[in-house]
Amino acid sequence: QVQLVESGGGLMQAGGSLRLSCVASGRTVLSDMMAWFRQAPGKEREFVATIWPRWSGRGTPYADSVKGRFTISRDNAKNTMYLQMNSLKPEDTAVYYCAAVPYSGQNNYTSVSDYSYWGQGTQVTVSS
Repeated sequence: QVQLVESGGGLMQAGGSLRLSCVASGRTVLSDMMAWFRQAPGKEREFVATIWPRWSGRGTPYADSVKGRFTISRDNAKNTMYLQMNSLKPEDTAVYYCAAVPYSGQNNYTSVSDYSYWGQGTQVTVSS
């Protein structure tokens, strides 16, 4: 059982920056695959970025829409994951969700169904 709580969302002008945090509790997520998803009004929840467990040597994938602007990271000592969002655009407006799943050698990472645990979401609004 893992509880995930996101924070750091808010209102920002286009071109600005925000950093989202996801704090995990209940157990360590050191060996979990973790990810950020987002959902805009009237849209399906979409993949943003994922980060592999500390012991995995695999690369970090990003959605094409955020590549070069967003950076995912994790602090194992704090059991926390972050999403640094730079050069924000109005199309980044959405509820952002933190997700996690125990790593078991799975290859897929971009689908909602790939993850077992979810936070409540934090709203990000970017004005033009």
